[in-house]
Amino acid sequence: MTEHTKWERVSGNEEEAERIYRKSRSFLGDVWFRFRHKPTALCGFILVLILLVFCLAGPFFTPYTYSEQNNKMASIPPLLTVYPGPEEGSYLYITQGMKLIEVDNEGNLVRQLKKKKDDNAQKRTSFVWDDDTLVYLDYSRLPNTVLDKEGNRIEVSQKKWNHTYLLGTDQLGRDILTRLMYGTRISLMVAFIAALVNMVIGIAYGGISGYLGGRTDTIMMRIVDIISTIPLTLYVILIKMCLDDGLLSIIIALSSVYWVDMARVVRGEMLSLKNQEFVLAARTIGSSTKTILLNHLIPNAMGPILVTVTMLIPSAIFMEAFMSFIGIGIAPPMASLGTMCNDATETLRTNPYQLFLPALVICVIMFAFNFVGDGLRDALDPKLKK
Repeated sequence: MTEHTKWERVSGNEEEAERIYRKSRSFLGDVWFRFRHKPTALCGFILVLILLVFCLAGPFFTPYTYSEQNNKMASIPPLLTVYPGPEEGSYLYITQGMKLIEVDNEGNLVRQLKKKKDDNAQKRTSFVWDDDTLVYLDYSRLPNTVLDKEGNRIEVSQKKWNHTYLLGTDQLGRDILTRLMYGTRISLMVAFIAALVNMVIGIAYGGISGYLGGRTDTIMMRIVDIISTIPLTLYVILIKMCLDDGLLSIIIALSSVYWVDMARVVRGEMLSLKNQEFVLAARTIGSSTKTILLNHLIPNAMGPILVTVTMLIPSAIFMEAFMSFIGIGIAPPMASLGTMCNDATETLRTNPYQLFLPALVICVIMFAFNFVGDGLRDALDPKLKK
């Protein structure tokens, strides 16, 4: 009978040994480790950083402002269909208003040609290229095109990217890329400030209600229930209608009602934590209510609080865009993603890119913060720790 020793060497490769023994990590280090190993969360975090760089640093690298208008270059798309011009290396772009724009070989918009005569009989319009040369636009049949020197329609066209306005212009000739930068800045600023204010109010209200309990908790929660019975969207609109137009009024409107969800989350955490051993120990040594709340209970509830704040940011962004879209948000000519969508509805059929671009930015912001919030929820939940 073979004699077994009390200690035997564990068999396995080096990878298994490293998995058995690994260096201990702090709480924040463990949260970051699990967060960055979730692909969607890391993708959302990178998108948020890109959006911040886009809206904060981007305006310093553009030659335009959010309100600068150039009516001669109105509704120019980012991708141009151009026709050969009278000179080598020159091209012509036909606007929807049947104007001719000179485009160079690199895709830069040079000028709008001056209209000379409109021949309704032959359905063509002449434009002045220079003192001796005329360019003709034929609109006798679709698509409109340019005539060559012999008066024949030029059917050959090519695509060129608009290098003067990378994302095109709106119906007033304003650079869409620049307006997207300022609009994203407005949306993120409103969302972050509103989320911060709501976090402070919600933590204070929910913390006091959950910790004190009893009649105080009952009264405070009934107030929250009353506020919750009114649709938050309608409540925000009513508050905004009572205030002046501007950024501050939007922040006040969002900050006045969105704290109820945070208060409920914090109250639930206080009810589950206030009877824990570390709280009883703090009471035993004579710690005050303020000390217990600020130093013990709230830090232990920061996981759900951070997740709730992260989920609150896209909601605030959508609400700001919605109010601006219906005309009670940011006042023109200030750029906002909502106002850009509202302006683009007038040219939706002819220039859908003017609505698609700000709507795409709103979607990217919503997805990014939702991904970050989902990643934080998994990273802060000890039950999901591997």
